[in-house]
Amino acid sequence: MALAQPEPGGVLAGQIDPRTDPRNGPLRGTLATTACMETLQVGYLHAVVAAAGCSLSQPFPDNGIDWHVSHGAPEHVVDDEVTIKVQLKATYQIPPRPAGPTFGFTLDNEHLVKLARSPVAVHKILVVMLVPRERDQWLGAGHDRLDLRHCCYWTNLAGHPVTGRRRTTVRIPTTRIFDDRALCEIMTRVGSGGTP
Repeated sequence: MALAQPEPGGVLAGQIDPRTDPRNGPLRGTLATTACMETLQVGYLHAVVAAAGCSLSQPFPDNGIDWHVSHGAPEHVVDDEVTIKVQLKATYQIPPRPAGPTFGFTLDNEHLVKLARSPVAVHKILVVMLVPRERDQWLGAGHDRLDLRHCCYWTNLAGHPVTGRRRTTVRIPTTRIFDDRALCEIMTRVGSGGTP
């Protein structure tokens, strides 16, 4: 008895639906793009936190702040472990490598008020991820690397004024790329009693 050999991807020859033909790319799930963007930025955050030697926790229930990141080091002055709160946002409406020293990102005023509160016991930062519009461009993997596209940028909005009726555009510095080194520097400043 002869058995039919499956094609790569498990599809039998002659039974390929043109909509799911592997030559056109993999069959992706139907989850909303915005939901997938949230998951991608969480993956980016996890990678940065791991490389920085920090710990990560998610408040439950979420009270308008996505994550708490903690960094332990005996060199910290204020405590042996310091924590910041991180709010994640993502957009595909801003192209990679934004021109100029900043790019604009719009927040609901209610959310801005929470991020801009000052003084605070635990500092907050906003992390904005710029992603390609098409999901098949978000990720690249090889034997020696994993690339997430495009980039996350961070800012501290403490004291930022509300200027719009319902929403306010804030400026995100393009020099503040959010990676493991940036996170370690943020935590070092917080650990010495400063701001992010």
